Amino acid sequence: MTELHASFRAAGPRQLAAMLRDARHYTLALYDALDAAGFGEPARVPRLPIVNPPLWELGHLAWFAEWYILREATGSSPGEAQGNSLLARGDDWFDSSLVPHRTRWTLDLPPPGALKTYCREVLDRILDRLAREPDTDAALYPYRLALAHEDMHGEALLYTLQTLGVAPPALPSAQPRVTPPGEIAFGGGSFLRGGEQGRGFVFDNERDASTVRVAPFALDAGLVTNGAWLDFMRDGGYQRAQYWSDAGRAWLMGQERSAPRYWTRDGEDWHLLRFGRRIALDPAAPLRHVSLHEAQAWCSWAGRRLPTEAEWEYAAVSRQPGFAWGALWEWTASPFLPYAGFEADRYREYSAPWFGSRQAIRGASFATPARLRSPHFRNFFTPERDDIFVGFRSCAL
Repeated sequence: MTELHASFRAAGPRQLAAMLRDARHYTLALYDALDAAGFGEPARVPRLPIVNPPLWELGHLAWFAEWYILREATGSSPGEAQGNSLLARGDDWFDSSLVPHRTRWTLDLPPPGALKTYCREVLDRILDRLAREPDTDAALYPYRLALAHEDMHGEALLYTLQTLGVAPPALPSAQPRVTPPGEIAFGGGSFLRGGEQGRGFVFDNERDASTVRVAPFALDAGLVTNGAWLDFMRDGGYQRAQYWSDAGRAWLMGQERSAPRYWTRDGEDWHLLRFGRRIALDPAAPLRHVSLHEAQAWCSWAGRRLPTEAEWEYAAVSRQPGFAWGALWEWTASPFLPYAGFEADRYREYSAPWFGSRQAIRGASFATPARLRSPHFRNFFTPERDDIFVGFRSCAL
């Protein structure tokens, strides 16, 4: 495993420096791709609830790192950080907890060149400070937090490229993987949910670790495929109301959907839109870009169900041969809720505001940096989101 691919959670100062450089290089490459396609300035970006203006994202990422590392913030509220931003109005522009999403298109932001200079200056000062830090979890916590934040926003920027139809910079693998067939039976048992938390970085929504018992269950070895989805569609899946929940039917009526997002039909053939390119649908590849409502409807049609968060994590940590994850995020049957003993960390808006209104997704996608991947990582989105790199697998009833 290379230095950049090792888990960020236990990375020391030297590793973190390399990872922070890598993350910022990728952020700038994504911004440049969007800028080259005409989306560098906020006024040119469609006002969609699922995207941010890329220029705002660029400034926000540098500001967040400055807030928690250089300004030594103990929390996310005004007054909990030392000194002022390197940008005169940095706090007014880039504090996501105070700047409503809808206003990010109308801010009087600095030009791209100035924000890139700000990004370089913040990173240079961070790396200089990091070189003098002791190799302890307490000292390295803000660096690990800022790195994880930038990596997650990097994947979100890639969602934006997909939404706007822009070709991305080179990726490790932007193509769907073939999904393994069959089902794996798990005998059930106990496991430490959240993993060992005595050292390293832990997200607040993973605490407190506790021993959880899971009953026996049988889970797909791989993700549901495009071919399996075609069978659902050909059987009238989108038209047969009995397969959809009340929320799913309401979503379906609002969307007027008869196929997954980014599917297009040409006669009898289906194609997919991938970063603005039209490609032939591969029936053996894992299905992606479906909402929770669609995943639940397919399971109802197939006589299956989605796994719970606990079942998914148990399967992932069991390391049973044949269980593959990481090609796409995966919807679960579990709403995003706190574990017993939850306490918000310094970045208080990371988890707490979203409990009960989001659905848990697990795993990782092809766009998730290897250093961020963990069987304990809890991601979460609203049920209607289908722009993200998400699919699902099913369990036997």
